[in-house]
Amino acid sequence: MLYKLLYPLRDLISGLNVVGYISFRAVAAGISALLISFIFGPVIIRMLKNHHIGETIRQEGPKSHYSKAGTPTMGGILIHISVLVPVLLFADLSNIYIKLVLISTIWMGLIGFYDDYLKVVKKKKKGLIAKYKMAGQIILGLFIGSVLYFNPVLADLNSSTSIPFLKEYFFNFGIFYIIFVMIVINGSSNAINLSDGLDGLAAGLMAISAAVFAMIAYISGRVDYSHYLNILYIPGSGELAIFLSAMFGGMIGFLWYNAKPAEVFMGDVGSLAYGAALGSVAVLLKKEFLFFLVGGVFVMEAVSVMLQISWFRYTKKKYGVGRRIFLMAPLHHHFEEKGWAETKIVARFWILGILFAMLSLATFKIR
Repeated sequence: MLYKLLYPLRDLISGLNVVGYISFRAVAAGISALLISFIFGPVIIRMLKNHHIGETIRQEGPKSHYSKAGTPTMGGILIHISVLVPVLLFADLSNIYIKLVLISTIWMGLIGFYDDYLKVVKKKKKGLIAKYKMAGQIILGLFIGSVLYFNPVLADLNSSTSIPFLKEYFFNFGIFYIIFVMIVINGSSNAINLSDGLDGLAAGLMAISAAVFAMIAYISGRVDYSHYLNILYIPGSGELAIFLSAMFGGMIGFLWYNAKPAEVFMGDVGSLAYGAALGSVAVLLKKEFLFFLVGGVFVMEAVSVMLQISWFRYTKKKYGVGRRIFLMAPLHHHFEEKGWAETKIVARFWILGILFAMLSLATFKIR
């Protein structure tokens, strides 16, 4: 919005030429997102309290979480305001990559909002039925996959993805790329949703992932930097750095209120939306496989749940009694049950997230 308004005036006011630089707009978006979080955070939290939008704690969850009952949830609304407003102000809204990541964020945000609404307001314990939630994720994945595959502007890249550690090697899925995209976005949204179980855990890890992808997006959109680092050059993808910078600022701002003891929880309105957004970014930047490394902690969380459920079902069928691999899943709950302090788990998972981030960036030189 501001970009389209101010940049054409650069011939009249030379200083406005800076608006044309993605780096400037990305920094402006990140700072704006952070400031919006600080300004509107208390307002949103107070509004949630006034409407009794409080968290309901699962009886089968860790006992240490019982004290969190009633804490305002659906704080993802604050993240949406913090992220979307700067993107609308500073990004080029005609850019196809910005359009797709906004569609992804808003679509899953609406599904997450309805899920939270059913759980918190309508007091339906399970919220939105899982198959309907899954259907929404599948529709989103198939839509984005179809746009990328059939869009003539992206014809040279439509069904291929890059492989980490291999220089100038791409795997072509053909028509099955649409299904692959659906799996990536679906998996990302659910994995990050599963990780949202401790104060500050998901927000901190998403901030780390957003920062990594912001750098990758900026490099991918520049022919000189991408050539030097042997990263696939994707014209126009640099605009994603603005969205990701805003997401980074929004998540850091949300942490101000979400760090232990949390004043507000993210809820599915935030975790499902920005999980899908990160998955969509990985797809748009052709870094789907790299996302498994960037979001390594999210992968660990999701795999722990899959292993737990699979092993429980297998042993119950074979021995008549279900057995568990972990004390509790997702993985962060396992360490809670072992007696680790919540802050220690969060800090150590953040450290792992930073380690995965550094390793993912190192792949561009280790080839």
